[in-house]
Amino acid sequence: MNIQVAVLCDAATDDNGKLNLLGAFDTIYAQQLPAIHPQCAIALRVTFTGVDEGIHKLKLNFVDADGQSIMPGIDIPVEVLLPGDQHFGTRNFIINIQQLKFDNPGLFAIDISLDGQIHSSIPLMVKHVQAPEPNRDPAQA
Repeated sequence: MNIQVAVLCDAATDDNGKLNLLGAFDTIYAQQLPAIHPQCAIALRVTFTGVDEGIHKLKLNFVDADGQSIMPGIDIPVEVLLPGDQHFGTRNFIINIQQLKFDNPGLFAIDISLDGQIHSSIPLMVKHVQAPEPNRDPAQA
């Protein structure tokens, strides 16, 4: 298995095997905590070869800096079967997530594993920022 693309983004689509990404990001700026990110997608493009043939379990686990899960893991059953004349096969996986909640700022990651072995990790930083000061009319000062 070779993970060609692993990204957190605003949205993704699969168009007949083409992976389309919109708004890849690695930092969320939150003015209040807990922060709720309304919608995002995890987009993966994975290439399998003949040695990967069979039934596998792809797992995505969203964790904090201590490795603790912040949401239930996502299990994706994957069956790899290549036609005899094909040396590799590529698949796109798009996982849409809504109302992703962060209680605290800090470093997070999405660990990507196949059959229990981590193959990649997508980093994410959540930063707490102050709301901008409202513009004040100097004449009112």
